[in-house]
Amino acid sequence: MSPLPLTFYARPALEVARDLLGTLLVVDGVKGRRVGRIVEVEAYLGEHDLACHSSKGLTPRTEVMFGPAGRAYMYLIYGMHHCFNVVTDSEGVGAAVLVRAVEPVEGLSPGERTDGPGRLCRVLGLNLNHNKQRLDSDGLHLLPGTPVPDAGVERGPRIGVEYAGAWAAEPFRLWIRDSGHVSRFVSRAPRRRP
Repeated sequence: MSPLPLTFYARPALEVARDLLGTLLVVDGVKGRRVGRIVEVEAYLGEHDLACHSSKGLTPRTEVMFGPAGRAYMYLIYGMHHCFNVVTDSEGVGAAVLVRAVEPVEGLSPGERTDGPGRLCRVLGLNLNHNKQRLDSDGLHLLPGTPVPDAGVERGPRIGVEYAGAWAAEPFRLWIRDSGHVSRFVSRAPRRRP
């Protein structure tokens, strides 16, 4: 099976985010071949999106976000947790999609926690060495998976971007409904009031 073509990523971040659900993230490195099915993502739309790293402009850190599409954007949060993003859209836009959670498929124990961007990077062996790597390379690529119907997708606000004001409430986080591997499970049941 061939990796997704780089043209797959050269579209608006929200479109790419939706279509990433159900695809297979493949990392072939020192830990061997590890594959996870993407079950949760967050879209970051570009410089105008105040929750997006590129909203601070072009810097050595964000340079990769400005294209070309189909590259990995890796960074550290809290100085210790790696985050894996796919660069999207047209060159110069500064958009990306954060992969928040995967479901173990190959080379991973079914019990390994892959819910949350830091956990999935640690388990898959993704780190800053993967920054700017093409997403059709032998060591890092995405494969088509089983498409997820619209009825199986949930949307909500992104996590941890409260500083972005109204942008924090935008429903740019997408996940597969009923997946047990989502980073923060959202119950659909109404809350009981005491």
